[in-house]
Parts: sequence; structure tokens; C-alpha cells
Amino acid sequence: MHRQLKETLNKGFYEACSGVIQALLLACEWHLATNADVLTLVIACPNMAVNWRVLSNLVALGHSLQRFTPNAKICICPPLGMGIPFELRVDEISIYRDLF
Repeated sequence: MHRQLKETLNKGFYEACSGVIQALLLACEWHLATNADVLTLVIACPNMAVNWRVLSNLVALGHSLQRFTPNAKICICPPLGMGIPFELRVDEISIYRDLF
């Protein structure tokens, strides 16, 4: 039952995204995780170019995720050996809006 819930949540999130965001998600490995009652979108980028495109679309990702819960987080993971994951709460995105 837990697996079905995750699949439904992932599908619902994907369908709530624009075509641009869907294309970015298809270029990455991604999933929604729930830890300590916080929904987290985890995106693992295959290369730094995709990583930058994901960061550039952080606001749109946040808006799609915020439809599910305002307490969500986004974790963007660069390729292995290319840096550390960038994690941000959806309600903090407006602070970084001009950086991306």
C-alpha cells in the first residue's frame, strides 16, 4: 500500500508540472520521499549542465511541489564527485528567486 501511495504521489506531481519541468525530470533520476512528515523531491542530475538547468527552474519546481504541501523540500544532487546536494524548503524559494 505504501508503494502504491508513492507511485500515485510521484505520478500526480509529474502531471502537475509543465512540459519543461517534465522534460527536466525525464533527464534525471527523481522521486518524492517522505521523512519525518516532510515531503521531499529528490533529483539526481546526470551531469552539471542538467544540474544547472534544474537549479534554473527551481521556482517552477517549487510551485508544482507546493500544490501538495507548503512544508515540502527540494534536494538537488549533482553528479557524484561534483559537489554536495543543494537542499531548500519550498517556502524559502522566494529568497533565492533572483539567483536562479
